[in-house]
Amino acid sequence: MKPSTICIVGGTGFVGSHLAARLAASGYQLRLLTRHPQRHRDLSLLPGVSLHQADVFDDAALAEHFEGCDAVISLVGILNEKGRDGSGFRRAHVELPRKIVEVCRKVGIKRLIHMSALNAATISPSFYLRTKGEGEKVIIAAGRNGMAVTRICPSVIFGPDDSFLNRFTALLRLSPIAFPLACAEARFAPVYVGDVVEAFAVCLDDPTTIGERYELCGPESYTLKELVEYAAESAGLKRLIIGLPDALSKLQASILEWLPGKPFSRDNYNSLQIDSICKQDGLAALGVSPTRLKSFRPGANYQKSDRARYDDHRRRAGRHTLSE
Repeated sequence: MKPSTICIVGGTGFVGSHLAARLAASGYQLRLLTRHPQRHRDLSLLPGVSLHQADVFDDAALAEHFEGCDAVISLVGILNEKGRDGSGFRRAHVELPRKIVEVCRKVGIKRLIHMSALNAATISPSFYLRTKGEGEKVIIAAGRNGMAVTRICPSVIFGPDDSFLNRFTALLRLSPIAFPLACAEARFAPVYVGDVVEAFAVCLDDPTTIGERYELCGPESYTLKELVEYAAESAGLKRLIIGLPDALSKLQASILEWLPGKPFSRDNYNSLQIDSICKQDGLAALGVSPTRLKSFRPGANYQKSDRARYDDHRRRAGRHTLSE
């Protein structure tokens, strides 16, 4: 039976907000858990969407909001942690999925869709990929014990308000002439956020996706340098992008991870030692046509207002904006 009420853990983030708009347009009832509902009022105006204040690491809070749901979608992930010992990654990528699985069992939820990451593996050079791999093992074990699970593993995701191309656009604005870039030859196959959320929607509708793992990539691959050059071009910024040799890349990571917001860290450097290219075409398997990166202009979506973001959500949900 197609689920009708879904709880999304991580539903107010980049992928989550796009997914909420997509599923709301299909008539699902959605519960989005967040520490700060007041920061996401635009999402609460989507049809069938309710925001619930909750600490997702609190078992009792999860049980309260999972109760009565037909499915749970797990989206939580971090690219950097506050510390440097991997504990922050492990809490978000391993401990939280374990809690979600345990609470799903407790309240009787059978359907779980979990977003991991391309190249996630328990043997990996970075805490990020290693803990994502450990989190996948938790989901696999749940599937072996009778839960209907699906794993979705995207490459880097682009789209309005993304934290990848738009972050580079912001950094490029701060660099007047030249931009020194670590790991410039690392390769990616960026996947559009709209295609990622369509993959989730297909998995909810199609029971044959249960037990499967889908790698999601866009139709073309690029080096990191090519992507940053595209971000600069899209924003109308003339910058010289200088690829750093490996030793200087490591040095840059060691310095920048001490700055507020960790614009680049040693763990990021370690993740970039593996190209983010799919071995299987998950979008094709799900019947989703991939979107080309160069149909998107990152600079045009930089620093949108709350009202503009609200209008975007309504448009994705198939509704007219108040200004239309």
